[in-house]
Amino acid sequence: MALYNTLPVFKKGYDLLIEIYKMTTGLSREYKYTVGEKLKNETLELLLQIYKANVSRGKEIHIDSCRESVEVVRLLIRLLHDLRQISIKRMIALNVLIENISKQLSGWKKSVSKEMFRNKVEAVGNE
Repeated sequence: MALYNTLPVFKKGYDLLIEIYKMTTGLSREYKYTVGEKLKNETLELLLQIYKANVSRGKEIHIDSCRESVEVVRLLIRLLHDLRQISIKRMIALNVLIENISKQLSGWKKSVSKEMFRNKVEAVGNE
């Protein structure tokens, strides 16, 4: 098991969190304390779920939670753009990070699923 803070997906998630904190300082007051806070909290939850997935045996549940958080973050960023709170350039930059995280999570889940299948096959073969 790797340290959670050395995982590429955690590093990208942390980069996303930093960018979101920078971005929310420029939001109007109306959105800063509603959508902005929800966005920060959801990104923090994403990082916590990555940590939990790394240290637990039941990784799939936590990876699925990560993927849900990624979609919520994507939706909130789109909302901020549609409300004219962030530029298209900022939205694209954030979505590139989000897409990278999403792909890594998909690969991690596929890897975990294959490992679980192998372990089941080995268990049946040892009977």
